[in-house]
Amino acid sequence: MHPALWISKTGIDAQQTDTSVISNNLANASTVGYKKSRAIFEDLLYQNINQPGGRSSQDTQLPSGLMLGAGSKVVATQKNFSQGNMLTTDNSMDWMIQGQGFFEVAMPDGSLAYTRNGQFTTDEEGRIVTSGAGYPLQPEMNVPDDAQQIIVSQDGEVSVRIAGQADNAVIGQLTISDFINPSGLEPMGQNLYTETAVSGAPVQGNPSIDGLGVIVQGSLETSNVNVTEELVNLIETQRVYEMNSKVISSVDEMLSYINQQL
Repeated sequence: MHPALWISKTGIDAQQTDTSVISNNLANASTVGYKKSRAIFEDLLYQNINQPGGRSSQDTQLPSGLMLGAGSKVVATQKNFSQGNMLTTDNSMDWMIQGQGFFEVAMPDGSLAYTRNGQFTTDEEGRIVTSGAGYPLQPEMNVPDDAQQIIVSQDGEVSVRIAGQADNAVIGQLTISDFINPSGLEPMGQNLYTETAVSGAPVQGNPSIDGLGVIVQGSLETSNVNVTEELVNLIETQRVYEMNSKVISSVDEMLSYINQQL
């Protein structure tokens, strides 16, 4: 097989993976708290025919070598945790982290997961849970049945207004978690991330303290996907895919010519 066929095949595979990453970004352009991804490319091993610096004669060295590449591949997808835009909803159960940090929720198996999606509601017991799967927010807080309004301060104090009482009743203190390397978190769907060995251990704290973000009640963080940028990336990926396909077609024509003429 001609080496160019395999090299172009690796290029096509890499661009197909990149297209999948871009399409996932576009599909989640309206997902609250979603963080866009990008594909990380690497070139493959080289066939070293002449080593740079090798002897060309007794007194001279090769100023450059002869090394043939074997193509490319996608080795990772990296999350971009830049801040999304603010969407004002005026819903008291919609909370946004302005700055660094993640909400912490408890999973059914007892483990913890982390999210930037602040769409919360209450379950049948009055616990504050995620709107989608109903995972309890940590630390766990219960809203009384006779609560008329929920108030969340910027530093995470959660209180309720109860009929007949002049002062608000504090029901809990919200804490958020941050990581040394957020890009090392493992996305697991449902707007959730889990800790990994490379993300570092979660550093918990109250909002607005030690560099953590503040809580904005009645607002949500939109996806940080820039649709125009993603469409430009998609066009670029398509063009590279077409060029690799063209190389395969050209090499096939060259080999056919040799077979027919020789």
